[in-house]
Amino acid sequence: MRTDPNIPDADGFYEALIAAQEGLSEAEAEAFLLRLMLLLANQVGDQQALLDAIAATRAMVARKAHG
Repeated sequence: MRTDPNIPDADGFYEALIAAQEGLSEAEAEAFLLRLMLLLANQVGDQQALLDAIAATRAMVARKAHG
């Protein structure tokens, strides 16, 4: 699972992601992120890679919560 930055302009992408959520309620922002994740998952199309990404994300969140 690749976790190092792999986007040519990672900061610009992050800024666009944040800007896309401006003015949304917390619930709308969550729905936006979930729908975006599903669109990107469909684009990736490799179920094992997606399951690995889910596991890696869960581990990152768990470490942050307990660290």
